[in-house]
Amino acid sequence: MKALAEMLLDLGWSVSGSDLQQTTAIRDLEQRGLRFHCGHDLMLLGPDVDVLVYTSAVKADNPERQRANELHIPQLSYSEMIGSLMKDRTGVCIAGTHGKSSTTSMTASILRSAGVSHSAIVGAELCDTGSSGWSQGEPLLVVESCEYQRNFLEYSPQFAAILGVEPDHFDCFATFEETQRAFAEFAESVPQDGMVLVRDDCGHAADVVKNCKATVKTFSSVPESNWWAADLRKTTGVIRFRVFHEQQFFTEISLQQPGRHNMLNALAATALCHSLGVSADAIREALHEYRGIRRRFEMRGSWRGATLIDDYAHHPTAVQATLKAARDQFQNRRITCAFQPHQESRTTALMDEFAASFDLADNVLLLPIFAARESDGDGSSRVIQELAERIERRGRKIQVIATLDDLIATLEDETLPGDVLITMGAGNIDRVQDEFTRRLRRHHRAG
Repeated sequence: MKALAEMLLDLGWSVSGSDLQQTTAIRDLEQRGLRFHCGHDLMLLGPDVDVLVYTSAVKADNPERQRANELHIPQLSYSEMIGSLMKDRTGVCIAGTHGKSSTTSMTASILRSAGVSHSAIVGAELCDTGSSGWSQGEPLLVVESCEYQRNFLEYSPQFAAILGVEPDHFDCFATFEETQRAFAEFAESVPQDGMVLVRDDCGHAADVVKNCKATVKTFSSVPESNWWAADLRKTTGVIRFRVFHEQQFFTEISLQQPGRHNMLNALAATALCHSLGVSADAIREALHEYRGIRRRFEMRGSWRGATLIDDYAHHPTAVQATLKAARDQFQNRRITCAFQPHQESRTTALMDEFAASFDLADNVLLLPIFAARESDGDGSSRVIQELAERIERRGRKIQVIATLDDLIATLEDETLPGDVLITMGAGNIDRVQDEFTRRLRRHHRAG
């Protein structure tokens, strides 16, 4: 919603909104002209409102939505609003179980650096600007496109990417077959004169484009793909790899974000931007300057000699990829992973995969499940205990921590100089890093 508001403000819209509490993101939007109201009140809506946009967390009994009904003000969900905006623009949609935010932000950053007019909506803040949405003109609209509740089917992309398809969102997809069908419909929504980019070393992703009308292009780390990356190597502070297109050398990329998964994200962004007319030189220069997005292997500084990293990973594949990147970068240093599971349904369905995903961590600190769209169930503590036991059986040192405050206290007691501390999850675990940052600032002011 923040990204959408930022884009609309850039387009010259008058934007107001409400939420249960004010946040840093909302304060930033207020500085740009957003009119914010704390709490939900039917009196906030007047007859001059053109449209009310709501998230899936705001139900039909919300007083402002009820007031909109009385005044006959059109109501659109977040995805419906984006779909409406895309009808008059050339849609560039990035979908997939993992890597959407990073690939969307890379794609939009390349376009911005190359001077290509576009608008963008990213599901995370860019580290260099603090923004997640913007508009620099027509005709392109680059959008992170999520499969949750089949929301991406509201869009009308001319260019699309499917980065991978795995089981997820168990609160809205009863079976993995339903997930696959949703991605297939997304691919089939791209018109015949459009293009779908798909990671073809992910078998499930390759399957969902079989009935696609558009031109299908593939990417991976194997030479059989239309686009492939090779020779990944690490140097100080960056990774380097070579990109090939149709068996021809295209360019060499240096990227400040570690990990093979980020190489593939950058490869997908490269392929998309080439299809949009951006040169190899412009792509290479933009990715070299790309600073990443918040909570994606975000380096948060150091505390008492320990390196602090914050990451959004909340699916076993993403957890494993993040820890692999950390192990590659920090070699023999002790890695402590503090993990906050996201949703009981996901944790239960992927229990074995989660247990195995922490194998590269030395210590695991496990927090209660962040319920998100679910209600807090009685079974969440039982699920956490079972996950902890399975992690321990795999030889990891494991502690179950009751609250974020308890986690901070535990880390204060047990973290040693030279440690690598990774907070991980899609809930509110990033508050731990914020607290360490505040303490450092107080320490420096006292000094």
